[in-house]
Amino acid sequence: MLMGYSPSAYGTERSTVRLDRQEPYLRLQCVTIYVRDQDRSLRFYVDQLGFNLVGDVRFKADFRWVAVAPPDGTAMLALVAPKPDSKEYKLIGRPTQVVFITEDVLAKFREWRRRGVRFQSTPRLRRIQYESPDRHLQRLVLAASGGMGLGADAANSLPSGEQAPAWGGVFTRFKDIDGNSFALVGFDQVSREIEAQRRAAAEKLEAERRAAQELEIAKRVQARLFPQTLPPLRTLEYAGICIQARQVGGDYYDFLNLGGGRLGLVVGDISGKGIAAALLMANLQANLRSQCAIALDQPQRFLRSVNQLFCENTTDSAYATLFFAEYDDQAQRLRYANCGHLCALILRSDNTLERLESTCTVLGLFEEWDCAIAERQLARGDTLLLYSDGITESFGDGEEEFGEERLIEALRRNRDLSPQALLESIVDDVQRFSPHEQHDDITLIVAKCRAPFW
Repeated sequence: MLMGYSPSAYGTERSTVRLDRQEPYLRLQCVTIYVRDQDRSLRFYVDQLGFNLVGDVRFKADFRWVAVAPPDGTAMLALVAPKPDSKEYKLIGRPTQVVFITEDVLAKFREWRRRGVRFQSTPRLRRIQYESPDRHLQRLVLAASGGMGLGADAANSLPSGEQAPAWGGVFTRFKDIDGNSFALVGFDQVSREIEAQRRAAAEKLEAERRAAQELEIAKRVQARLFPQTLPPLRTLEYAGICIQARQVGGDYYDFLNLGGGRLGLVVGDISGKGIAAALLMANLQANLRSQCAIALDQPQRFLRSVNQLFCENTTDSAYATLFFAEYDDQAQRLRYANCGHLCALILRSDNTLERLESTCTVLGLFEEWDCAIAERQLARGDTLLLYSDGITESFGDGEEEFGEERLIEALRRNRDLSPQALLESIVDDVQRFSPHEQHDDITLIVAKCRAPFW
């Protein structure tokens, strides 16, 4: 049995592209029907039968290829107008071996007859007491295409309102405007299978609707996890942003009021993406906020506690990179721990640049874990930039990454802007550089040291 194909004795299931690639892709593309006038035939198939035009191409000055298809399925009819002196021209107006299948032959019969389609007979009912589905289908198609006699059990016109019994089938034949003849068949099992498919499709759509609704709720909930207020400081102006690649994501930033005129600035990046990363992000945020009371005097103990809780509440493979900084508003001092995160940047007032490299490894992988704390003094005019790899690893059309150098250039070029305007400018640069679909969360914190204003 081919992968990706759900077989049905009645052919109502549609094949899909096989994912295993063990065999070359193969399906029925089209069947050629010879006609005298393609435009005239096209109007018949589209206007009277309700088919779709799927192709109309001129390959040469004297050859035009026109293709139509029924509303359902993948196979097409190619309407070809052969030259009058060709052998193909003699095939126009003859019975074809093309069989159309429908869940309701009578409905199609009445609809098409009202539109002027010529039928060779009224739909007829064939009764079979019991027969395997594949054998029954074979006999019905042969009967409908004129390949066998109907037999004594087959040939009564179907009275109005009568339904075919189990394994019963209804068939008729119709002609196009050139006299090409086609079979139209249907049987009760087809109706049952199609109805089952419709129910399955409706259930799938409903499940997708519920999943989308739940994702939207999760997105709103996660948005509330980001800082809603900015604790005021005398010597630091700051702003943050997170633009998620999906409805929810694993990037995290926060501003923690540590008391005593001190502010915690946090940027984190959870391993993975989507719902799983969002749940880990919420866990990390809860750990940080619940333990931040000890961060003021004992930042190393604070981070050890956060790592321990993260290890206890996540799987063995889950981890997070984290940059945690504590800013003293009075002393204008920055103490920080870089837990396997990208280095933060300090652009000094004299345009020199400092990188705040890692001081310890990531959170969540090791229960026995410790970190080092480093310090930097900030002065008026200095700008601090924390960011996630969604910035530097955004790639352009040539698969080139935005990179740290472009980030530094954008920082220097826009250093005179306010923190909010500066981070918006950087995001604009990234999105212009990488205009296609965003593949990773983009997170930024910008903080500018200034003279006290009270």
